[in-house]
Amino acid sequence: MQWNDLHLVLAIAASGSLSGAARRLGVSHATVFRQLGGLEERLGVRLFDRSRNGYTPTLAGEELATVARRIEREVLAAERRIAGRDLRPSGTVRLTTTDTLLFGVLSPILADFREAYPEIELEVAASNEVFSLTRREADVALRPATAPPEILVGRRIATIAQAVYGNREFIPDAADIHAHAWVGPDERMQYPALEKWLREAGLLAHSRYRTNTMLGLYLAAKEGAGLAVLPCYLGDGDKELRRVGAPIEALATDLWLLTHADLRATARIRVFLDFLADALKRQRGRLAGEGWPSRHESGDKVPAR
Repeated sequence: MQWNDLHLVLAIAASGSLSGAARRLGVSHATVFRQLGGLEERLGVRLFDRSRNGYTPTLAGEELATVARRIEREVLAAERRIAGRDLRPSGTVRLTTTDTLLFGVLSPILADFREAYPEIELEVAASNEVFSLTRREADVALRPATAPPEILVGRRIATIAQAVYGNREFIPDAADIHAHAWVGPDERMQYPALEKWLREAGLLAHSRYRTNTMLGLYLAAKEGAGLAVLPCYLGDGDKELRRVGAPIEALATDLWLLTHADLRATARIRVFLDFLADALKRQRGRLAGEGWPSRHESGDKVPAR
């Protein structure tokens, strides 16, 4: 057997379908179907049971998948150790972050980094999905999190504050938040803390416009579609938006800069982490929503929790 055979079995076992395996492997559904049929024919054993619910490993399939997982871990660990021996600040750094952080904070910082370290190539994945640093889908992650995985190392950079915002043409300084339409998260956004706050504040019923990204909330509020909870670094910097009330304590989130332990000694990773950390520390006040005019606070009608 070859590694590609084990990789195929692992992809199908992990996704439970041929289409999911095809996406993981970067090939077509037909290719996965043909390769699995060929492998089962060569081995003379069925590796997966087929049903309407997908592909379930047989005993033979699960045994191969277990072997494949072990080999994959060893290969990835070796790759990280070898990458960690790089002593020069050159090569490629893959960063994963959210679309709002890239839009609202990171873009000028990354441009400055490229100017300071022209030999380091940057690959940025702006996605609300969590990329795996263990699997080397990314080298560095900058993400809001309450408790990052223990296998990763890094530092808490700042606190991200959030508050209520609306288009200033339609929203007065001291708005009654229950008297306006709202833009809220849909279930695909997977933001239970925000949904809980809206529910407890009696605002879910007012959310007649929903979107699955924070950037979508920002754009909708900016266009006057309703009030929305936004990170202060987005809302405070936009002249078309007005903040209603102080930051919402229950929605404050830590911002973490993370990498894998095997990569932290790599020159290009180390200089990138230090550069980002220094630049973001200078943005702490903005990230925390500080500097908002105190004259607005007298009309605050936003519940803290």
